[in-house]
Amino acid sequence: MWLGNHRKRKKVARKPADQTVSREDIIRAAAQVFRERGFHGTTMQQIADAVGLQKGSLYHHISSKEELLHDVMMAGLTQLGERLEAVSASPLSPPEKLRHLIETHIRYAAEEVNIATVVLFEHRAMLSFPALRQEYVSRRDFFESQFRAAIQEGVDSGDFIPVDVPVVTQALLGTHNWLVMWYRPEGRLSPQEIAAIIADTFLRGLLAEKT
Repeated sequence: MWLGNHRKRKKVARKPADQTVSREDIIRAAAQVFRERGFHGTTMQQIADAVGLQKGSLYHHISSKEELLHDVMMAGLTQLGERLEAVSASPLSPPEKLRHLIETHIRYAAEEVNIATVVLFEHRAMLSFPALRQEYVSRRDFFESQFRAAIQEGVDSGDFIPVDVPVVTQALLGTHNWLVMWYRPEGRLSPQEIAAIIADTFLRGLLAEKT
């Protein structure tokens, strides 16, 4: 899927033969091209050009475009999942924990917009490869569970009003995910300010009145 309104991709200068290209370089280049052209619209030659390699040399690092999609997806879900898990394990109150989870997710999506966009929009391509699907679904579910658990904890403690936790979780994550479509680094609000607005809005709707 081609995503409109993206910024023009800068070409990466071809590296001299005696320099190495890391797997992270390739994953980031692939994420950028996948974001611009979609998985099915991307060729290995385009990824090789983006990272500054000959196409044949790229195959020394990676076996297929499908493997690259898997690596981009896993990079995003693993990195974000680890950050969210650290917040979940903290002794914060449920409202503060949810606020920090929101801030963590928004900051990551803004900092890693290429990877975040691919995770959001190319999941259907991932699901078409059975060998890769199980790991993707497992990590996605773990990521979502951090928000669900925080909201449920708040309901159980009386900090939040009784709500349908799965529905509220999906509504919150949907708000986060769409950030990649409209956020611009040069915009009037920083990721921290955007996260504060989203957190304040959801928490006002969730917080129980103290008697």
